Amino acid sequence: MKHATRTLLQCTAHAVRSALALAAAAALAGAPLAAHADPQGLLETVKHHTTLINTVPDNGDQNPYAIFVAPVSSGTVKEGDVLVDNFNNAANLQGTGSTIIDYHPDTKQMSLFATIPRDLKECPGGVGLSTAMTMLKSGWVIVGSTPSNDGTTGTKGAGCMIVLDSSGKIAKVISSPNINDPWGNMAVVDNGDHATLFVSNAGFGVGGADGDPPVFKQATVLRLDLDIPSGQAPVLKSETVVASGFGAQADKGVFLVGPTGLALSADNKLLYVSDAIGNRINVIEDPLTRDTSAGVGRQLTADGLLHRPLAMITTPQGHLLVTNALNGQVVEIDPAAAKQLYARWIDTDKAQTPPGNGDLFGIALTPAGDGFYYVQDDVNTLVLAK
Repeated sequence: MKHATRTLLQCTAHAVRSALALAAAAALAGAPLAAHADPQGLLETVKHHTTLINTVPDNGDQNPYAIFVAPVSSGTVKEGDVLVDNFNNAANLQGTGSTIIDYHPDTKQMSLFATIPRDLKECPGGVGLSTAMTMLKSGWVIVGSTPSNDGTTGTKGAGCMIVLDSSGKIAKVISSPNINDPWGNMAVVDNGDHATLFVSNAGFGVGGADGDPPVFKQATVLRLDLDIPSGQAPVLKSETVVASGFGAQADKGVFLVGPTGLALSADNKLLYVSDAIGNRINVIEDPLTRDTSAGVGRQLTADGLLHRPLAMITTPQGHLLVTNALNGQVVEIDPAAAKQLYARWIDTDKAQTPPGNGDLFGIALTPAGDGFYYVQDDVNTLVLAK
């Protein structure tokens, strides 16, 4: 009788365990559905951050700013190479960097692409390479200069756009009254034999950084329309101010604070502008065709996860990735929903407060669109997030 009772109890316990196991299995079966749901954006898929190189060339230039991934193989550059320019010289004076380095992902090596004379006479104020840089399908590299004589805005010049061939030699310089400290990363529409560049200009009205420098609401976004004859340097066909009235301010720590990030929607009908002073992302409509300024356009999103937004790119799904200046985060935004999705720490250096404060500048999508390159300017490194 005791044996029968024990058997019954064992059977009952076995049934309970089986039921619990089935329930657990069902719960576990449901878990991956949530865990493996399609990601909202690119940042969710990024798992690793790999430091690739130190970006300091032999002349000691530092403070890496612009990043651009080569769209073609031409001259000394191979398709997929990563070009990075430097804003500071070896003495760490801002607005005095004059070099562009070339990182080769296939060999994991770095070479010097270009050294531009600091006293380039055609460029008002000389040379200090900014976040404005691109390489066209025709092989031409175009980079902005926001120069200073002593590392301060008190001696800054208006700067220019410098056109280099694919071997790093100067082909021409573009300067005009509409160009005053080309500052932010460019948005580009490249059709081979002609191209359109958008570049922000943050120097209008801005002077020295002593005391509490005023904000000048004179920064612009300039459209440069270029013709590119076969085998010849690009020719400036027209220039149009498509946006104006953004704030810009001299700053001892970062030289200038002004509109920095520019990115186009997939259909090129919208130009997104990161307004650092306003701590917001704004939208300029019909940027390719408009012949007048839209002012500051309309606001897409502000504050929240944004902490002085800087460089900006568009992901393959049409989202925006924006680096923060005041912490080590990059923010992903869904412009269709005007929604900030989330922020990801990509620089957690606790030497700054908050971590990564002031370290992030350029950002560029990988050719496959599955990650992005960025620079940490405090340690002069190029990093791959993927």
